[in-house]
Amino acid sequence: MTAPISAPPTTLKKLAKLGIHSRFDLVLHLPLRYEDETHLTQIRDARAGTPVVVEGTITDAQVQWKPRKQLIATLEDDTGQLQLRFLHFYPNHIKQLSKGARIRALGEIRHGFHGDELVHPKVREVVDGTPLADHLTPVYPALQGITQPMLRRLVSQSLDDLILADTLPDALRDSLHLLPFRDAIMTLHRPPPSLSVAQLSDGALPAWQRLKFDELLAQQLSMRLAYRARRAHNAPVLTGTGTLTRAFLAQLPFSLTRAQARVMAEISHDLAESHPMHRLLQGDVGSGKTVVAALAALTAIEAGYQATLMAPTEILAEQHHLKLAAWLEPLGVHVTWLTGSLKKSHKQAAIADIAAGVTRLAVGTHALFQDDVAFERLGLAIIDEQHRFGVGQRLALTDKGAAPHQLTMSATPIPRTLAMSYYADLDVSVIDELPPGRTPITTKLISTARRGEVVGAIRAEIAQGRQAYWVCPLIEESETLELQNAVATFEALQQTLPELRVGLVHGRMKADDKAAMMAAFQANEVQLLVATTVIEVGVDVPNATLMVIEHAERMGLAQLHQLRGRVGRGAHASRCVLLFEEPLSELAKARLKVIYQHTDGFEISRQDLLIRGPGEFLGARQSGAPLLRFADPEQDDALLEAAKDWAPRLLSDYPEYAERHLARWLSGREQFLKA
Repeated sequence: MTAPISAPPTTLKKLAKLGIHSRFDLVLHLPLRYEDETHLTQIRDARAGTPVVVEGTITDAQVQWKPRKQLIATLEDDTGQLQLRFLHFYPNHIKQLSKGARIRALGEIRHGFHGDELVHPKVREVVDGTPLADHLTPVYPALQGITQPMLRRLVSQSLDDLILADTLPDALRDSLHLLPFRDAIMTLHRPPPSLSVAQLSDGALPAWQRLKFDELLAQQLSMRLAYRARRAHNAPVLTGTGTLTRAFLAQLPFSLTRAQARVMAEISHDLAESHPMHRLLQGDVGSGKTVVAALAALTAIEAGYQATLMAPTEILAEQHHLKLAAWLEPLGVHVTWLTGSLKKSHKQAAIADIAAGVTRLAVGTHALFQDDVAFERLGLAIIDEQHRFGVGQRLALTDKGAAPHQLTMSATPIPRTLAMSYYADLDVSVIDELPPGRTPITTKLISTARRGEVVGAIRAEIAQGRQAYWVCPLIEESETLELQNAVATFEALQQTLPELRVGLVHGRMKADDKAAMMAAFQANEVQLLVATTVIEVGVDVPNATLMVIEHAERMGLAQLHQLRGRVGRGAHASRCVLLFEEPLSELAKARLKVIYQHTDGFEISRQDLLIRGPGEFLGARQSGAPLLRFADPEQDDALLEAAKDWAPRLLSDYPEYAERHLARWLSGREQFLKA
């Protein structure tokens, strides 16, 4: 599979930029599209907007200088004539298109100022008897310095030289009615005359189905191997006495939902195993994941171990710390707060408590996985908003113990098809119901031209004793500009609403100042909180009933859904106002339509996946899982289901096929076992 390519070093470097390192990579470098050079069209029959091959004689050719430099030639056959227009050309083009030359041109007809024309057509000189192509011509992804003829030659050589043996057992192929691998590859590189461009572009073509299944199967196999590798490690058996968990549940002013109880049972079962738990806990905004995290931590603490909870932002980590300390310290559990912004003396004291085992639960940011932090006996690592951390950061935290159990949490629900593919190496738990008493949130889309109405709505809401947020977005990917925007908005609202107590919170504030502002808002000493997106997650103020999000068109769906979830946490009706600037792009319109029409996080995530695609949706996760080149989990869900079913069967019943399949599709697959 790693057969080297015979080419000059400069060509090899350029091929590497296309992801081509071996001759088998060339085999998998599939065409972007196809050109039909199998038949000629007479000029009078050529239709605008349709790719055609026309043949005729050049009757005129000249370089024009107005309105810009361009080469224009007239091509004529027995039925009519059309122009060939080149805005970029070389001396050899002028020679090739000299008067009297017999030319065959491929391109898409369009109506020009002087009649029908082909702009930058593909042209070649012909003599009587020059045959037409006998199959569609593949057009490959390329870059400067790598021409189509070069790629076609290299691909063709690889197809002829390599033995493309099948990596699937007959039983699998027969059960799913899949083409042999070589047949599928040859169809896509050298399509037979019976296939049209439309058929080859259809993902339902049997050749494409085979390639997509192979890719999905390789992904499932790599994930299953990663899952096996992790389960081969020894982990502490965390079977608690139940003393702390019972006391904790007794002091809560509410009962667990059925979904919370079910998920906790799944986690407890994993913690009692002698291999590390790697479980992803999904739950929509406000579904009660923090309560489940507290119960999991108490189970570890009852068993004589420490637990830690890491969050990506200081505000979120601090909210977790305040809530967990209020819940657990009355039970005698010492909870320690650790973040990079702590004073040196406080940080050293926190690190000492963690190392000595005085700390039973450590809560903080990425500071928890720094080299100078050592746990006495870490049994459970909980990572909130896991998609914001890279694979390396998550591993650095779990390296603090001897294969501790790991619970990752996400309030950005992952669509089912992505969970099946990119998260197949994890066990997944879902809290699929909200606690009773949560009030529905009304979402409104309002243009910034009506900003005054929104300010009036804030005044009216606060007059009823409620509170409100005003969130300012990131501008041009600049934290400095984001801060300036928040400060300017804060000052403007202070002037417009002098009767209200307006506060400001942003990421650059000192930790103590940030905590003081959040505490003041929690206590209703601040009525309107102007903030950057640092309050996206973790903030829980039941009296806040109005969320205004400025320039909502600049934000992603997950972020909008998270911000909206900061209200609707009490007994009073809540609203979320999405202020947008016109004109809106098509992408912004699509996002705002989804957030306006849906409140279910799982449906919003599914729509987000359709809009963005899996690569952008997954973020850092692809560091630990192969991205797909040909298959789409959402569109090819039936193939994904089949790959998921067959992966464990292949590993157990046909291990030699599994090995060959992975070797073909995943070079250097050890990277997938580390994530």
